Amino acid sequence: MSEPKSSETAGAKLIDGKAFARKLREQTAQEVTAFHEKHGITPGLAVVLVGNDPASEVYVRNKALETHRVGMRSFMHMLPETTSESALLKLIERLNADPEIHGILVQLPLPKHIDPHRVTNAITPNKDVDGLGEVNAGRLSVGLPGIIPCTPLGCLMLLKSELGDLRGLNATVIGASNLVGKPMAQLLLNEGCTVSIGHIDTKEPAKLARWADILVVATGKNGLVKRDWVKPGATVIDVGITRVATEKGKTKLVGDVAFDEVAPIAGRITPVPGGVGPMTIACLLRNTLKAARMSVGDKACAHSGEKNWLPY
Repeated sequence: MSEPKSSETAGAKLIDGKAFARKLREQTAQEVTAFHEKHGITPGLAVVLVGNDPASEVYVRNKALETHRVGMRSFMHMLPETTSESALLKLIERLNADPEIHGILVQLPLPKHIDPHRVTNAITPNKDVDGLGEVNAGRLSVGLPGIIPCTPLGCLMLLKSELGDLRGLNATVIGASNLVGKPMAQLLLNEGCTVSIGHIDTKEPAKLARWADILVVATGKNGLVKRDWVKPGATVIDVGITRVATEKGKTKLVGDVAFDEVAPIAGRITPVPGGVGPMTIACLLRNTLKAARMSVGDKACAHSGEKNWLPY
């Protein structure tokens, strides 16, 4: 009888985003304390939710809870579905001018009568902790320091923790949203990867995916990526998260990657849940601390490196 395979050789190594995020939050809490001792300022995060979507409400309240846990202040603005675009823009104007607010996040999606681009661009760039405004997006595109969207930032942190220097690696991003796909591709390009990006109109996306040493998938279509999409030994980052029904009448969370098919051949893979998800809030807290430091010109983290995904 042959010996059973060890966990290291039986398939992909699981990338534990939950553990990484916990350490990142702990580091952030320590730095928040040091920042307050140095400047007498507590970083403040304002989160705005328009409408009463239950899932969004839970997500927003979790953000508030984690904000308090690292020693920051949380300012919640829960607005009705009928809130006008002009009223929302006036609120953002007030938050921009409030010195106690260092970061502003407007939860997406917004009701159909509100233009999300106009709203995100109304946030002053140094308080745009989601990194979605034109100024921060433009700075990322030309490789200048700025505030990076939280989910791609978390993905990059996980990749660098696992692989170290990414220069020269082939990377494919499946999904071209402004929230994840486009900034993720740009971050990888800035790290020296050779980058391809696939989207809904891409012909033969599996072929595009198979060449990648790094495969990041962010489409919102559960189980899209099958075994034959993945290069053996590749590092797979699954950003997707969808709640589906089980045979027992319950529900579970699944990703864009068919995990059971892909895990045996990938080198490393993020699970769903427990992979990218926890990193998003952890990076939001980092971005808020970064915004607070920018408000006083504090470059306390310069020693940790010059890459723009770091606090400074």
